[in-house]
Formats: sequence, C-alpha cells, structure tokens
Amino acid sequence: MHITRPIATLSLVAASALVLAGCSSAGEEAAEAADAPTAAEAETVEFSWDRNIAGEDEEPELEKTTVEVPKNPEKIVAFEMSTVDTIGALGGEVAGAPLDSVPDYLQDALADDAFNAGTLFEADLIEIEAQQPDLIIIGGRSSGLYEDLSEIAPTIDLGMVGTYTESLERNVTFLGEVLGAEDEAQTALADLEAGIDEAKAVTAEAGTGLGVMVSGGELSALAPSEQGGGSANVRGGLLYDVFGVEPVVDDIASATHGEPVSFEFLLEQNPDTLWVVDRDVATGEAEAGAAAQVLDNDIVKQTSAAQNDRIVYLDPVAWYIVYGGIETTQLLIDDVMQIAS
Repeated sequence: MHITRPIATLSLVAASALVLAGCSSAGEEAAEAADAPTAAEAETVEFSWDRNIAGEDEEPELEKTTVEVPKNPEKIVAFEMSTVDTIGALGGEVAGAPLDSVPDYLQDALADDAFNAGTLFEADLIEIEAQQPDLIIIGGRSSGLYEDLSEIAPTIDLGMVGTYTESLERNVTFLGEVLGAEDEAQTALADLEAGIDEAKAVTAEAGTGLGVMVSGGELSALAPSEQGGGSANVRGGLLYDVFGVEPVVDDIASATHGEPVSFEFLLEQNPDTLWVVDRDVATGEAEAGAAAQVLDNDIVKQTSAAQNDRIVYLDPVAWYIVYGGIETTQLLIDDVMQIAS
C-alpha cells in the first residue's frame, strides 16, 4: 500500500536530519579545536638565564630559570631602561614602566597611555596586576622583583650578563624575535658594530685616556672592568673595554686603591683625554654642567687634556643609568666620536 506523506512532514524530517548532521559536525570541530594548541601556545619564544635565588645579604646562588615568552605581546611592562630603549628602537612600545626613571630621549618608546609600574627597585604590584600585561621584563636593579612579578605574567631578566657587547647582541636579538622584528634587530646590531669599530679607530690615534666619575664634588677614576671597582667601573669600563681607550696607567684600580682621587692625581697621570661622567646629573641630584664646575680649577687647567681641549663630558644618563639598548649605544658612540672633530 502506497502511503503519501504531506509535504510539510517531509520538510520537517529533512530539516531535522540537517540539524542533527550540523550538530555532529560542529561537535567534532569543537573537539578538534580543543585538542589543537592555541595560537598563544604555539607562538612563544623560550628564554633562559641564571637567576640568583639567594637572599639580599647572602652569597649568590644561581638557578637556571626558563620562561616561555609570548610572541608579539600586546602589553609589555619593562623595568630595565635598556629594554625600553630597544623595544622602542625596534618599532614596539612599552605599556608600563617606572615612568619617573624613563629619560627624555626614550619617551617615544612609551605607549600614549603608559602607566607607572613603580620604581626601579619596587614594583606597584596592584597596578601591574590590574593592567594584565602579557610580558614583564626586569634586570639589574629590578632583578629582585622576579618572584612577585612572575605571579602576574611571564617575567624574564634581561640584565647585563658577560661583556657589554655580548649582552647587547643577546638582548637585541631576543627582543627582535619576540616583536617579530628580526631583520630590524640584525640591521641595528650591524650598524652599531660598525659605529663601535669607527670609534675604536679614532681612540687608537688619541693617545692615553682616563675615565672619571664626578659625584658630590669628588672624583673617582674609572678602571677597565677586569680591574674591579663595582658598578661604576663596569660602566666606566666601557671606555676601555668597548671603545679601546688606552688607560693612562696600566692598573688604575691599584693606582687609586679604589678610592676617590685628587685633582693632583689627574695632573700627575696627565692623560691626553679626560672622559667625564657626572653621576649627580644622571641621578637627578645636580643640574647639567655640575661636573664642569668641579673641574674648573687651576690644577686641572694644567693637564694636557684641558690645554688641548680634550675634556669630554659624556651623556650621564646613557653611560650611568640606561647602560645598554640600541639608541643608547649610538649615543655612546657619538660621545666617543667627539674627539674626532
């Protein structure tokens, strides 16, 4: 017996079958998507460093720490000024930083709505957590903030390790990879290497030199890094270690006994060039030109450096505070090249 179904009934059956098929397909796709890695999980870069896990007054105890860093992070918080520098130079921007410590020449690296993340030594954890950053970068003065900050977002330490140029290459290359600016990073490094070589060619013909830091009206002679002397010498050692300045005395650290030196010391050693870092200006404790006032005396005027107009005042923020980064390194090069004119 032939049974004729109403058209409406047939349509309903067909529609139901399509819905069921669609649900099955959607369910399978959802299951596949759940099993597949997300874009955020796939796009990461691994970074490792030796982290000091000892207390502030204890002997250093290093532990290898590895963090998966998201590529192309939308919100970066940076406590290291050299990191602020390099991110900006590679076309990125920093969403949060210790704003009071960001020098004028690095302001362009900050987002228009950049927030204050605290100080170089103390993080504003409440504000940082509220901003939900994708990546936090510490180093140097802020290295001790790792434990607290790593609970908020992936946190890495890009502080200086090894020589200045080794750290520069490591950090610029890594940040280039994170920001998707690998070619820009390699071009910047090549340009800086060429600039450093040019500056070394100039210092090779410039005779002897002595780096001096002025602070509180006193002078400290800077020595090559391998001669010791703390963070000031690490920075001042750039003159000798990176730019090839010939020290006026073989062992500056021993000659000065690691203590402030007198104006008479400058005259006795009589370098061809005197390189001056004004720490008080760098830290905001004095106005520009303070070091020049300290060195404006009859004893210093008798030195060859003064008589030949070879007292070079270095950018104090670049040499003492930032100490790294693409734009800053170019400033260091430009400072050294002053003696070429």
